[in-house]
Formats: sequence, structure tokens, C-alpha cells
Amino acid sequence: MPTVTLPPKENALFKRILRCYEHKQYRNGLKFCKQILSNPKFAEHGETLAMKGLTLNCLGKKEEAYDLVRRGLRNDLRSHVCILIYPGSRCSCQRREICARHSINVILTKAPKSTRLFAGGVPPVLLVSPVTVGLWQKPVCPVLVLYLRASLWRIQSSITLKSCTALCTPHPGWCALQHKHTRFIQKARIGAVGSCFHNCAAPGWHVYGLLQRSDKKYDEAIKCYRNALKWDKDNLQILRDLSLLQIQMRDLEGYRETRYQLLQLRPAQRASWIGYAIAYHLLEDYEMAAKIIEEFRKTQQTSPDKVDYEYSELLLYQNQVLREAGLYKEALEHLSNYEKQICDKLAVEETRGELLLKLGRLDEATEVYHCLQERNPENWTYYHGLEKALKPSSMEEKCKIYEEAWEKFPKGLVPRRLPLNFLLGDKFRECLDRYLRMNFSKGCPPVFTTLKSLYASKEKVTMVEELVVGYETSLKSCRMFNPNDDGKEEPPTTLLWVQYFLAQHYDMIGQQTLSLEYINAAIESTPTLIELFLIKAKIYKHAGNIREAVRWMDEAQALDTADRFINSKCAKYMLKAGMIKEAEEMCSKFTREGASAVENLNEMQCMWFQTECALAYKNMNKFGEALKKCHEIERHFVEITDDQFDFHTYCMRKMTLRSYVDLLKLEDVLRMHPFYYKAAVTAIQMYLSLHDNPLIDDNKELQADTANLSDKELKKLRNKQRRAQKKAQLEEEKKNAEKEKQLKNQKKKKEDDDEEIGGPKEELIPEKLVKVENPLEEAVKFLTPLKHLVKEKIDTHLLAFEIYFRKEKYMLMLQSVKRAVAIDPDHPWLHQCLVRFFKGGMRARLCPHTFLTSASHSSLWSPSFPVSESKELPEVVRTVLKQEITRLFGDSNARSFNQAYLSKHSNSIPHRLAAAKMMVHLDPSAEPKAAELASALDQSLDNRTIQTCIEVLECLRSGALGDCKELVETYRDSCHRLFPYTLAFAPPGYEENSKIVNGDLSTETEELANEISSTFPLL
Repeated sequence: MPTVTLPPKENALFKRILRCYEHKQYRNGLKFCKQILSNPKFAEHGETLAMKGLTLNCLGKKEEAYDLVRRGLRNDLRSHVCILIYPGSRCSCQRREICARHSINVILTKAPKSTRLFAGGVPPVLLVSPVTVGLWQKPVCPVLVLYLRASLWRIQSSITLKSCTALCTPHPGWCALQHKHTRFIQKARIGAVGSCFHNCAAPGWHVYGLLQRSDKKYDEAIKCYRNALKWDKDNLQILRDLSLLQIQMRDLEGYRETRYQLLQLRPAQRASWIGYAIAYHLLEDYEMAAKIIEEFRKTQQTSPDKVDYEYSELLLYQNQVLREAGLYKEALEHLSNYEKQICDKLAVEETRGELLLKLGRLDEATEVYHCLQERNPENWTYYHGLEKALKPSSMEEKCKIYEEAWEKFPKGLVPRRLPLNFLLGDKFRECLDRYLRMNFSKGCPPVFTTLKSLYASKEKVTMVEELVVGYETSLKSCRMFNPNDDGKEEPPTTLLWVQYFLAQHYDMIGQQTLSLEYINAAIESTPTLIELFLIKAKIYKHAGNIREAVRWMDEAQALDTADRFINSKCAKYMLKAGMIKEAEEMCSKFTREGASAVENLNEMQCMWFQTECALAYKNMNKFGEALKKCHEIERHFVEITDDQFDFHTYCMRKMTLRSYVDLLKLEDVLRMHPFYYKAAVTAIQMYLSLHDNPLIDDNKELQADTANLSDKELKKLRNKQRRAQKKAQLEEEKKNAEKEKQLKNQKKKKEDDDEEIGGPKEELIPEKLVKVENPLEEAVKFLTPLKHLVKEKIDTHLLAFEIYFRKEKYMLMLQSVKRAVAIDPDHPWLHQCLVRFFKGGMRARLCPHTFLTSASHSSLWSPSFPVSESKELPEVVRTVLKQEITRLFGDSNARSFNQAYLSKHSNSIPHRLAAAKMMVHLDPSAEPKAAELASALDQSLDNRTIQTCIEVLECLRSGALGDCKELVETYRDSCHRLFPYTLAFAPPGYEENSKIVNGDLSTETEELANEISSTFPLL
């Protein structure tokens, strides 16, 4: 409701403004605002100004929007609500005192004309509304300003006259205004002067809150809404908006209070009850939540025979709350009572099975899980539930469960697959034989994927290999799995799938030569099967030859250009090979026509592409472009978090309450997602590198280079620079033309929409991102979510150590290493961090080539004093550090600690490398010994994998282990003989881009390959 009562014409226009805003017809709304504000009488109408600002904000004009809303807020509080009170004036209800109920009706015309104009006579007392300086007319009268801060009233006198005195009573919500000529004190309750006060302040604060909310300043928006509620505590719209912000910010206590107010105001509305129940549910007061839902359910008049989806969801949600409260018996009774009214029968049976297991009613649970098996014999969960219900006491009884399932479901694969997890010896071989024969005969490509988990057991890996190699030999000779079989011959495709399986098997155990032989034989027999080319590309990728992998993946993509999965795989491999432009062209086959592939992929939140792009740019030392991709991924997660707003009201309206609660719980741990973790780690590594090696200004570097050049050399350099400048100019023109084309397409798209919603986001410019003033602070922004959500990964705490080491935050360094020690005390990177922490080097001088890889995270450090002996630290900090260092290291010094670590892990290459680095760090004269220690490639050593050898080679090349140029070539040649397909170990001239390093070698493949090779040296 407008503060100044608008005439019918303007009032109708104001209502149309509100409708236009609700229907997102922003430009029409601005036209109506202009019509009202163009009238001189209403040029400063507060609510119209506020609505105009809110509308402009939706069109991206934020500065103008804020100015208008603030101006509107001031004018709202400066308008006719300023009440002139004359001594002895009476209200229309004939009371002598100020009537709070009818204060706006005080008859002002009774005062003398001269008094009303403040020209003389008895000056009036002016009661002014909060948050403004009230002015009535010139010349200025005494003005009392009431300014609201933290729910207290503060009285100020902006102009002091002898004839006016301000007195404040003890109660903070009251003020007393006294004129020296009056015989009584006029009192007014500030919060109850009348509806006019509410109507003037609440809309302005509400609009200001909406503006803050649109800018994602949720805390400020909540403050605005609370201010609005002080003027209109029962405003439903403000309360609803406040509740949305509270649940968004997880202010659960505040959310509960707001939902309680809404329930009191609208007890007949379903959303009021549901919101209040959810508030208690999220606060983990399950019993109270269950009681509220039950009270609401009693008000619902639903026929027992009628099936209503929304009522069904309410019942399932109520049952979920009962289960989480631990009331399993009540939950089971509830499920039985309302089973007929629940639509999701599958959820009913699954829940019943879980409850019966928890209550120990195993016979009934067995019946339930048998019924579920018949419904879906391929669901692993049902078999696990049946095992819990039957409680088999021996392997034979456990196996009998699955034998019965085999007989009942002869075509089922799960009853044959699950026993492989626990069977051993001949029983395992027999079961595996039946499972593999069934899949090979059918031609089931993912059979190897289903058996991957078995590769943790060396015994089972051996049996798998013996069986499948036997199949291949027999199929070649007699087209049967075994020459002794009494059955029909297998089709030719069976041999194809056996070879396909063997190729994956040998790739898994690190035998790429055998793997390639099998896959080549399969391709020769069936050169049109896409899956074969895909596996061949994977083999080359795992072997360290990403270029060859790209070639074969591109071959697979060419066989079916309409297959989006293969297209995406090919693009991913191209990015790993540093072929960014080719990858973009590959992706453009499936992006929107007429738009840049990169922009469209960003718009679609295609994060796998952006993470791989970031890694590719990082490997090319293009940190600006890489950081841009990392920040784009961060923005995606912010958008996903903000998208919750759409569901806070929708889910309560549609009663999808179980999904809604799951969504809220998911959003709380959203940044645990691998995409965010990968992007955050990449960004942190680059920011640390930028801190250690700040970018040099090109002009300064050029001046330094040209100072020592002769005239002839300088002339050549200038010509070269001119050519480079011309080339760069042409590229820039081409880039601008493409950008102009994109902007044209975007503009056309916007014109097709009804309205443009929201302003443009701040552009991510690579040059600015890479020249950030404080890289460590930017790194902390990415680190903070990881510390809270991904604290079970040791890399999180070690990255934290690297940041705090550079910031010289000793207690945080200690916290990081202690958390890492609790996860894996023998981790190679952690060992380096511990030695550095103990030694207390304050500045790390890191080699960019070996910085922050998976096992190697430091190169050279300047020696310094022990941390615990630093005289710059407070006494308390030094005492704590000394105690904790004693606990971590005992009585040993840094060298003895490093030597003990080396002795303990002398058979592991990554651990030897970490110890060798620390050897050089502690004693530079030990470089030859350290290089020899790290470069050992004996067959008896563990973790002799491609990635580990690449790290050792890079350390030797970078000088992290001293000057050992001859050893570099010797070590490279040894690695090349060990891993002949890996480009990183290829001799010069073997490949043009021999510097490309395989960046995605599977960890499980590395570990398994090492274990298999040490156990089965003949493989």
C-alpha cells in the first residue's frame, strides 16, 4: 500500500507495476513508473521509486537500482507520517492525550496559522519516523530524529532551540516529548502509532531486501526483512521471503521461528504446517516433527480407498521422520495402517523390509525380500537384505541362497555375480566359469567392468586369467569353451568378446604389449566394432602414449559421428594431449549451432570439459586460461546452490518432501563433488606457483634483454617483434570478429525473450586472474570448502600446509600436518611437509616442474631455524609448537627422522624419492647420494609405475636432486626399456611433442600393476 494515498488513476498504475514485476514484464513496469513519477505531485513517491529500482535491478542496472531504492526508502519515511502535535490539540475521538489508534486524525487546523508555519508563537513538537531526518517546512523547526539500531531507539536533536527539550524514558520503546510551555507530557508508543507507520516503512525495507537478495547478499537481505517486520510483523509476504532466506542460509532456529509465525497467521494453509514440521526435522527434533505432521494429517479429509499422490507423499515423509527418530515399531505400524493410501508400492515394501530387519523379525523380512527379488532379480540390495534376514552361518548356507536364486531366475546375472565376492578356490572357479560363459555367449561388453572389484585379490586374478585364456585357446581350435563340452558350437562373436576381455585384463595388470596383441586380433576380425577402438585408445593412454590414444579414439568416433559418448571421450583425450582447439571442434558437433562451443558448454555446466581444459592449460603453463576454467566451475556450484530457491516453495506445494529434504542434505555437502575437488586443487596449485614465481612485467624484461644487445642484434629483435605484433594483431582481429558474431547471436536471442532477466556477470579475464595481488588469499577461498567437506583426503590437509607455510601461520601448519598424520602417517608428501615444518624454513623456493604433483610436492628450500625456536613467535605459541613437535618427532632431529623414514620404506620408489629430496634439503652436499637413491629401478622395488618414474625423471631434470645431466639420460633410457610406449621416456626425435606427459594414469591400475608384476614376474 503506497505511503501517500495515490489518486485512483495513479493507484491503478501502481497496481499494474506490481503485476508487471510478478510477470517479469519489466520494461512495461518501467513505463508505468514513469507515468506516476512524471506527475510533479508524486515525483518523490517512495514506493514507486522503490519498485522502479527493483525493476531496474532485474534488468542489470544495479547502481541505479540501489540509488532509487534508497531514495524511495528515505521518501517513504519522510512523508505524511511525520505527525505535528500541538499542545492541547485533540484527536477526533475527543481524548486529550495522543490517541495511538487515531493519531493520524489529529486536527492540525486548530493551531494558529503562524504556528503552523513556524513563524512565531508556540513551536510544535515534531514526532519523526525512524531512519530519516524529518523536515516539514522552512524555516526549519526543532527536529527530533529517532534512529533504529539493534532494536533500540536513540533520540538525537539535530537542531537545538531553547524552547524545545527531549527527554527519554527508561523504556527503550517509548519516547517523551516535552515543550516547556505545555502543562503535560505527550507520550506515544513508537511501534503503535498506527497503521500508517507500518505501511510507510515495511515496503521500503522489503524492496531493499529483495535487492540485496538478488545480489546474493543473503545476510544483508535477512536484516532488511527483519527491519520490515518491525513495522509490519504480520506481513505474510515478508515472512515467506524471510523463511526462504533462512532455510537457504541454514539458519534453522530462525527458520523454525518464522515458520511458527506463518502457522499462527495461516493455520489453514498446508504449507504452514509442512514448513514448521520440516524446520523441526532439520533441527533433528524428529519426535516433534512427527507430532506436527500427525496433527496436520488429522485435518486432511481423505477417503481410505482413494489414492492421492500428495497425501501419499505426506505419509511416506511422516514414515521417514519416524524411522529417523528411531521409532521403528511405530513406523512399521504406520506403514501397515496407511499402505493402501500410498502410491509408491515399491517404497513401501523396501521400507517394510528395512524395518523388519531392524526390529529383528527375520522371518517376515525374508518373505518381503523374496517378493522384492521376484519384482527385480537384478537388484543387489535385495540379495544383501536377504542375507541379513537369513543369517547364514557358513559359506555353504550363504552359497545356497544364491543357488536357489539361480534356479528361480535362470537368466539372472546378479545371482551368479555376487557369490564371486566371497567364494574361494574351486567353488570360485566353478561359479566364475558359469558366469563368464553366459556373458561371452550373449556378447556382453561390460562383463569386465562387473569383475573389476575382484582384481584386489591376486588369487582370483590368476583364476580369471587361466579360465579366459583357456576359452580363447579352445574357441580357436574347436569353437567351444572346452573341448570336453557336450554342446553346440559357439558363434564366431564369442571369440571376439573373449579377446576383448583379455585385452582389458592385461591392460589392468599393466601388460600393455599382450593387451595390444589381443585387441589388434579382435580389430582385425571385426574392424567395424566401436568398442574395440575405444579399448585400444584406453590401452595407449594407460601406457603413457596419449597421442596414439587420441588417434585411435578419433578412429572410433569416425565410425559413428552421432554417438555423443564417443564424441565426449575423444574430446577428453584430446584435452589430455593438449589439443585444446581440436577438442573444442569435436565438441562443437553437439553444441548449439551459431554459438561458440566453449560458451555453450559453459552455459550447459559441462564440468568434465572445463576440468580437463583447466588441467590442459595448466600443463601448458597458461595459468590465466586455466584459472578462468576453475572459476567457471566455482560459479556453477554457486548457481546450483542458488537454484535451491526454486524448490523451497515448489516442494512444499507439490508435497515432494522426501526429495526436498534429500536435496537440502545434498546441497550441504555439494562441494564434496569430484568436479569441484579437482578444480579447487588445480586452482590452489596454480596460485601457490604464482606466489612462488610472480609474473615479470614484459616491458621490464624486454628492457633488461635489450640492454646488452648490439645494433645488429637489436635490429633483428625489433623486426621479430614487429612480425609477432602483426601476427598478434591479426589474431586479435579474428578473435574480435568471432566475439562480435557471438554478441550478435546473443542479442538476437535476448530480443526473442520477453524480458532480459538479470545483468551480465563479471567477465573472467585470464590476464587479470593471473595477475592477482594476493594469490594465497585466492587459494584459501578454494581451500576452505575442502577443509570442511573433504577432510578425509590427505591432499586437502597437505595443500593447506603449503598455503600456511607460505603465510607463516605456524598453528595452522601444525593443525594441517596433524590431520594428515591421522590419515596416512607414511605418505611421501606428508614426510616432506613434516621435515620442512621441523626444520622451519620460512620461504619455499619451488621448482615449477615438480611442484605439487601427486607424490612430489617440494624441491628446494632455504635452510632456516627450527619453528619452535623462532623468537618472533609469542611464548604460548612456541610452547605449544615445541610440545607438538616433540610428539611428532620424538627426540630425533630432522636428519635422523629422514633416515628412519628411508629405512622403513626403502623398497618403495615414491618414499625413496621423498627421502632423497629431504636429504638435499637438509644437506646440499648429499646430492649425488640422493640422485642415486631416487633413480634406482630394481625389480624388487615397489610402485615402479609410469607416473612415479615420470616424477623421478622431472626431479632429475629440474635439479631438485642436484646437477645430474648424465644420470638424466641414463635414467630416461632405462625407463624407456621398461615402458616402451610412454612418450615421456622416448628418445629425442621419437615424437615431435615428446614433452607431453600422461596426465591420467589410473591409481588403481598403477598399484595393481605393481602388485601383479611383483607376484607374477613372468606376466
